[in-house]
Amino acid sequence: MVRYSHLLLILGIHFIFISSQVCKDSLVPVILVPGLGGSQLEAQLNKPTVKHSFCTQVTYGYFTLWLDIKQLLPVIIECWLDNMRLNYDDFSNHTYNQPGVKTRVPGFGNPKVVEYVDSKSSFSVGGYMNTLCGAIVDLGYTRTTNLYAAPYDFRKGPSELGNWFEDIEELIKNAYNNNNNSSVILIGHSMGGLLVHQFLINKPQEWKDKYIKAFISLSTPFGGTLKALKVFASGDDLGVFLLRPEILKEVLSTMPSMAYLLPVKKLWGDEILVTTNEKNYTLDDLEQFFIDIGNPTGWKMYLNEREYSTELGPPGVEIRCFYGEGSATIKRLIYGSNGFRGSPLLEFADGDGTANLRSLEYCKKWITQQKERVETKGFNEIDHMGIIRDDSAIDYIVRTVRELSNC
Repeated sequence: MVRYSHLLLILGIHFIFISSQVCKDSLVPVILVPGLGGSQLEAQLNKPTVKHSFCTQVTYGYFTLWLDIKQLLPVIIECWLDNMRLNYDDFSNHTYNQPGVKTRVPGFGNPKVVEYVDSKSSFSVGGYMNTLCGAIVDLGYTRTTNLYAAPYDFRKGPSELGNWFEDIEELIKNAYNNNNNSSVILIGHSMGGLLVHQFLINKPQEWKDKYIKAFISLSTPFGGTLKALKVFASGDDLGVFLLRPEILKEVLSTMPSMAYLLPVKKLWGDEILVTTNEKNYTLDDLEQFFIDIGNPTGWKMYLNEREYSTELGPPGVEIRCFYGEGSATIKRLIYGSNGFRGSPLLEFADGDGTANLRSLEYCKKWITQQKERVETKGFNEIDHMGIIRDDSAIDYIVRTVRELSNC
């Protein structure tokens, strides 16, 4: 009996080893696409002037611009703001860096650059997709072998990300070729999900059938979010505790990506989204809204990005659409006698704290609009960032990757 028990134990261990090896060998390649603020940015300076005498004017190499916590400290942050902000060119309808500031996005293809946006920081704020990445690696994945990332300059909208769309297509093809012609899982978080969707709806069906296994959407605001309106009017801290909303507004309000994230007419219709003592604003009043907050350039950026944000057709691939719900999320901004100065009162509705539920669950409409499988799942009281950090959400995502890999 003892020998029989030992034999069963040995056979059991051998079976587990063989099963895990078979699973590891069949894993479908995964590409992670981060959301706004989820990519590192580096800068090189050769500035004609600086805002303050203590600001660096010339660097002889690239340094971390986003995210380096030390640059966000009081006083020093003035230098960072000047290096980070964008300018708008009315002739080309594109944005460009401050004079003498050259930027780049490091590590395209390497998931480590989206795991930690501040890899040198001991603060938890530096961690982004690290929990999700760690769980996928534990499943048997290897970074840059069958687990990749497609970071981008998150300040830009899709109208200025043409090179990124070309780069991710090349990355998908390389992942396919390097993994025995296995189609790819695209995992997009927040704005990253929007860019994945935009990429897919512009690819031929034959191409998608060959290269794409599935699209896992995490907290993607397919129809925009009211929080973007607040960012333009009053700012936001992006969850970075060192930043005051009104300070970060100086950068965020120059970013076309924020215009790309504005609410979509198809979902919000004629609802009143912003109220002051003098006026109610719907999406039909958006141009006047930008004039009234003193940012007419915001309207120009919105016009550039609108055609991309309103294309809400089905992606034409299998999609697993996961999002949080049950958290208070901005429904309307109410400003008092000071107009747009100061913080507004907020009226709330359901969502994940950042994106409204109607926008997050828009993917449900695709169930009847495409032949490919559409699965949607809301996680109660998991917020916008929790979808890539919460144990229950991570477990569900990893099980989905396992299922898609048939292991």
